[in-house]
Amino acid sequence: MRLPVKATHQATREHNVRLVLRAIADMGPISRADIARRTSLTRTTVSDVVGQLSDAGLVMEIGRGPSSGGKAPILLQIPRDARQLIGLHIGDEQVRGVVVNLAGDIIHRAQHAVHGRDGAHALSQLDALVDELMLAAGTPPVGIGIGTPGLVDTQAGVVRWAASLDWRDLPLATRVADRTGLPVYVANDSQAAALAEWTYGRHVEARAMVAIRVGIGIGAGIIIDDRLYQGDGFGAGEIGHTTVVDDGPPCRCGRLGCLESVASLRAVLERVEGTLHRWPGTSELERACAGFGAGDPAIRDAVLDAGRHLGRALGGIIDTLDIRYIVLVGPMSLFGQPWLEAVRSTARRSALPLLAEGTIIELGKLGPDVEELGAAALLMTAEIGLSQAA
Repeated sequence: MRLPVKATHQATREHNVRLVLRAIADMGPISRADIARRTSLTRTTVSDVVGQLSDAGLVMEIGRGPSSGGKAPILLQIPRDARQLIGLHIGDEQVRGVVVNLAGDIIHRAQHAVHGRDGAHALSQLDALVDELMLAAGTPPVGIGIGTPGLVDTQAGVVRWAASLDWRDLPLATRVADRTGLPVYVANDSQAAALAEWTYGRHVEARAMVAIRVGIGIGAGIIIDDRLYQGDGFGAGEIGHTTVVDDGPPCRCGRLGCLESVASLRAVLERVEGTLHRWPGTSELERACAGFGAGDPAIRDAVLDAGRHLGRALGGIIDTLDIRYIVLVGPMSLFGQPWLEAVRSTARRSALPLLAEGTIIELGKLGPDVEELGAAALLMTAEIGLSQAA
């Protein structure tokens, strides 16, 4: 039996730094005293942490705020353009990347197409994209963060298994680091999306979060105690390959009836393939969104059925984790409030009522760049000495 141990000084320091940084990012400009009140840290601890962050160039004083009777407080904020980071997302049809500053503002974005399950082609396009973004950054960036499908050992930077790209035990971080000479960090794309919403989404009311990414695949990222929870085998949140329909449609993983096979964007597009030609758009997703907005019954049925399947899965997550803040991100969120309501109503019927009534389920705030921003957030926290793995 492994006995619990007292938190180390380093773990306590990392937690305090995360609290202070998030307070400044969410509510800055803000004074040291207000940070202490918001975080319940002592003023001495806040001052020590602010000093460390200031020495690292991550926090700056910008002048004094209004006085409430005493000496006017000095206000702090994150210097947006002090450093640049590169965030990448490897998808089924393209690799996308951004150059961002410390506040998550996108300075440059680019994308390259990839061919289906051709993992070798995806790697070649990733290399080209990295080269392009490093040139766009101008000054050498802090490093590179990557969000990718599949099971990812974040500590080693190894993609253990990605069905959509036929990757097994791919040392992705080492490969990119050897080419660029930069620090590289890799996470599952759903976990990266959770980090993005947590770091940049200004969900100030959230104490913990589950972010569900619904696109060609489905996965969850879980934030607990200000950390990304990845599980013992780094697979926490792999809900897309949970069987939800006995003898259901075939899934990319080789089994039948997985959540991904009935609730993902791929499942919707396959179901309405014969009706998409009626609607305008340059992609299947654009045509599906156009038909959905116009009330096409086949498309609406497919989208709302997918939402209900996802809602049943969320009912289990609500009962298991009792995390009251759930954010939905990814391409399926483009179907908007009707899809969201199908997810919400089914989740609340599927979960224990006492838990469901206090649960907030909403769309994410960051749009289509969420995975890239999350990869950048992973890099930022790692490079200032914060461990994301719980």
